[in-house]
Amino acid sequence: MSNNWTEADIPDQTGRTILITGANSGIGFEAARALAQHGATVVLACRNRSKADDAVAKITEANPTGSTEILEIDLADLESVKNAAEEFLAAHERLDILVNNAGLMATPKQQTAQGFEMQFGVNHLGHFALTSHLVPVILKSGPARVVSISSQGHRPGRINFDDLNWKQRNYSPWRAYFQSKLANLLFTRELQRRLSAAESEAIAVAAHPGASNTNLGHENPGGILGNLMHASRPLVERFMSQSAAMGALPTLRSATDRAVEGGDYFGPRGLGEQRGHPIKVGMSKQARDDGTARKLWGISEDLTGVTYPI
Repeated sequence: MSNNWTEADIPDQTGRTILITGANSGIGFEAARALAQHGATVVLACRNRSKADDAVAKITEANPTGSTEILEIDLADLESVKNAAEEFLAAHERLDILVNNAGLMATPKQQTAQGFEMQFGVNHLGHFALTSHLVPVILKSGPARVVSISSQGHRPGRINFDDLNWKQRNYSPWRAYFQSKLANLLFTRELQRRLSAAESEAIAVAAHPGASNTNLGHENPGGILGNLMHASRPLVERFMSQSAAMGALPTLRSATDRAVEGGDYFGPRGLGEQRGHPIKVGMSKQARDDGTARKLWGISEDLTGVTYPI
């Protein structure tokens, strides 16, 4: 595998349909732009319609060989997730790549429409439910991929099965975020196990952008640790972070590189995986715990009311 992989290495995506959540800005936008420029039909699944319209206009200005569409979705509301999936399925017969990209970081304590802690609800449960609704068309689309975006924040993460939604403990914005990012990798691992058992051509993979200059977390410092990180952010962005376009490369490689295998995880190759070209990287011990992955999967089905057909 190349250590200098760039957008130029993306294979032709003509005829492929790709759905990206949170594609109106940051990593999601850059991934949508690059994939449309390589011929794909890219569906930008976003909560804010006006921001999605602006994103499509910017992509169109680049005269892509592919096309773009907008799908309105609120990952904090499982009814919206279901309705969006139904709308997509009514309009498309295939889904070659699903990128579970949208996310929140270190937000104040909030609840989703169904009463879940907001970061766990959006970052994990919303995407868990969306993927379940779209799995049938994914399975019919040959060597399709489900790409979930995690973070280096998964490393200190722990899954607290006794209090997933922070109803019994003092809320910690960062610990809640770390839990949700660990959940993304556990989901990827268990989904891949199920796809393999079903002898499907589809695979589940993951990526993280390193320290990328996006708007994620700008408005929500989140406590003492968050204030320190917020205060030092200009310094971090100047010396350690990279552009959103570079930060999107692990996502793009996970989604399109023909050498990628199920369960792979990509991130920047530089010091601390903060910046640089995308390479295959490792996960924490907790992220590789298959027992925890299976347990989380079962609880996630119970919480969301969805059942996977694999």
